[in-house]
Amino acid sequence: MRALGIFANAPIPGRVKLRLAEEVGASTAAEVYWQIGRRVVEAAAGSGYRTTVWFAPAHEGPFIREWLNGLGHVEFRPQASGHLGTRLAHAFARHFAERAERVVLVGTDCPGIDRRLVTESFTALATFDVVLGPTLDGGYYLLGLRAPQPALFRDIPWTTAVVAVQTRARAEALGLTHRILRPLRDVDTARDARALGLLKP
Repeated sequence: MRALGIFANAPIPGRVKLRLAEEVGASTAAEVYWQIGRRVVEAAAGSGYRTTVWFAPAHEGPFIREWLNGLGHVEFRPQASGHLGTRLAHAFARHFAERAERVVLVGTDCPGIDRRLVTESFTALATFDVVLGPTLDGGYYLLGLRAPQPALFRDIPWTTAVVAVQTRARAEALGLTHRILRPLRDVDTARDARALGLLKP
C-alpha cells in the first residue's frame, strides 16, 4: 500500500506565512496560504494511494475540514506536538504501522506539487530508500521513505537554509540510497507569491 501525507496549517491570520505577512499583512498572507493549501491538496490527492491531511493546530480540525472540503477523498489527522522533525517522524511511523510500504509526505508551501511528482516519488521508492524534493530556499517540499527512519530527523537545524543538505548528508551517513527530485519554489515572500501568480504584480 502507498500512503501520501500532506502537512497543512490552519490558514489563520498571524499564524501562517509570517515572512510574507511582514510585507503584505497578516490577512493577505493567510489568503495566499489558503489558495496554496487548496491547490496542493487538490493536485496531489489521487487514486492508487491513501491520502491523509496532517493538520495543525489540533483543535482546528473543523476549520481545516471546511477549508479543504470537496478536494477529493482525504482523511484528516492532527499533527503530533513538537518540532518539525518529531512531527514528520510521527506521521511516517503511523503510516508504516498501518502497513504502508511506501510513504510520501509533502508540505503546503509549494504550489508546484502535483500527482505527477507524487507518483514519480512512489516509483522511485521501488529502487531508493529516500526520495527528497528540495526547495529553492534550502528546505524540502517532499520526503519519501520505504521504511521508518527515525534517525533521519535527529539533530537537523529545522527552519534553516541547510535542511535539505543536512537531511541528504544524514541519509548518506545512515547508508540510505536516495533520489533527489527537481527543486521547487515555495512561497515565503511577496516576490515568491507574485512569481507564482498568487499576488498581483
